[in-house]
Amino acid sequence: MKFFLHLAYNGTNYRGWQRQAGVVSVQETIEEALGKMLKTPISVHGCGRTDAGVHASQYFAHVDLEKQYDFDLVERLNRILPEDIAVFEFIPVEPRANAQRGATSRTYDYYLHFDKNPHLSALSTYYNGPVLDLTAMNAAAEVMINHRDFRALCKAPDRVEHTRCLIMSSEVKNLERINGIRFTITASRFLKGMVRLTMNKLIKVGQGKMSVAEFDDFIGQKENPHFKVFAPPQGLYLSKVVYPFLERERVSGVVI
Repeated sequence: MKFFLHLAYNGTNYRGWQRQAGVVSVQETIEEALGKMLKTPISVHGCGRTDAGVHASQYFAHVDLEKQYDFDLVERLNRILPEDIAVFEFIPVEPRANAQRGATSRTYDYYLHFDKNPHLSALSTYYNGPVLDLTAMNAAAEVMINHRDFRALCKAPDRVEHTRCLIMSSEVKNLERINGIRFTITASRFLKGMVRLTMNKLIKVGQGKMSVAEFDDFIGQKENPHFKVFAPPQGLYLSKVVYPFLERERVSGVVI
């Protein structure tokens, strides 16, 4: 039987989602917990990769189980998993359902806070530079909807088949409760490093170092810059994943 796991995680202690030799990943941690619970090796396939230190307030992965079990899978698995990973549901799906290839849209949030706060340091990115022009940043974010090719905002464009994405929404909002901002973007797919590269450029727009028109031109260029600056990982969350057959509200609310 195939199931989708609906889950969330704090990525601070992990080298990203994907299993890698010699480091701790979210995928490996869940697979080992499932293997311990079911007393058999289990492979889990995620809806996408997240980088080291990046979080997910909503994430889906698929898993094939050999049989029905007569105990609560969610309750027992959460007892084994560390506190920074939570599973909310085992959702029965069709045998051909695929957590990565089946998604029709994903949403990412990026958080900045402006007051130094040790309780936010792993959940948001502290910004102590010049005051940001949020109106200009939002105007630049909205420009992205007019583009289809994001080669300029891809970490390694020559390693993928193409760099086209459909941006469905993109905005920057003020967050008074933390004296900060949130950049939210929804798209059909995302390229490696795309959101963190975008956030770095939006900060430059907010600082007045790049105009909205220059940001627009930057995205439209065909050449991928050799020197790339990424916004730090801790402010980034995968926050929503949608499928034609499945859409869930986030269970894990971001505390900020």
